[in-house]
Amino acid sequence: MGPGDLTQVLAPLERHGDSRLLVGHETFDDAGVFRVSDDLALVQTVDFFAPIVDDAYTFGQIAAANALSDVYAMGGEPMTALSIVGFPRDRVPLAVLTEILRGAQDKVREAGAFIIGGHTVIDDEIKFGLAVTGRVHPDRMLTNAAARPGDRLVLTKPLGAGILTTGAKRAPLGPEVERPLLDAMRTLNAAASRAAVAVGVRCATDITGFGLLGHASHIARASNVTLRIRVAAIPVFAGARELWRMGMGHTGGAERNERYLAPLVAWGSVSSEDRALLIDPQTSGGLLIAVPATMVADYLSRVDGAVEIGEVLPVTDMRIELV
Repeated sequence: MGPGDLTQVLAPLERHGDSRLLVGHETFDDAGVFRVSDDLALVQTVDFFAPIVDDAYTFGQIAAANALSDVYAMGGEPMTALSIVGFPRDRVPLAVLTEILRGAQDKVREAGAFIIGGHTVIDDEIKFGLAVTGRVHPDRMLTNAAARPGDRLVLTKPLGAGILTTGAKRAPLGPEVERPLLDAMRTLNAAASRAAVAVGVRCATDITGFGLLGHASHIARASNVTLRIRVAAIPVFAGARELWRMGMGHTGGAERNERYLAPLVAWGSVSSEDRALLIDPQTSGGLLIAVPATMVADYLSRVDGAVEIGEVLPVTDMRIELV
């Protein structure tokens, strides 16, 4: 579901007044956070989707990394996960599901967590994901609502995954394009998150279905700031621009993102190609982090592939400025 529809659905719902609920749905954070004690809070999230790659084991890895990412985006550490499965039992061999679950199990173990159960239903299409519970110290969590003017914006993975995975449904990607894409999508955001907490960052989100600008807009609104993003600084997966020019990477998700962002973004002279990348739905994308200016060099030295792409400004009439 697109960000505009989701905003409309959630708007009438009553806000929770319990002081133990540190993060709810109001700020569009990546996970909910519930305080258990002075030094412990639970981080909870859920994510599942249909396959975006053909190999079942790889799909399980990517789906798990994607779900775990929401905990990392809050500065937390995953502890347990529950599998969520929709499976066409009469049309696809059960061995395929075994491989999906094996891929997810291996990735969750890599995170230092455990899959402890789950739920399956018969469905017309394969769907898989995880409900994840993690832990975080309440004083060290990351949220959408903690960006401050003067912070620098850092992105930890390239954009273009949605364009590439959509294009791959029409024509195979070459190994020089596919390998970096798959490696990035199954890479945990653990190192990027731990480095943020270590240097004293307090604001982050992960880039998934709403695209870079959709998730950036949630930081801007929750923190009551404007984000200035330097488009030329943004890393992009090899092959993504070429596929988009060929008309093979257009998605309904990108169209929904663009409609939502129309009143929030000062697009400037951004090309249609760059615009497509900025709204492209990502799967298991990187973290977008608001890093205090004095800590940027330290953070970049700790995280391979991290790139500074902009800055946080005092709020203006537009939530995002592109330059």
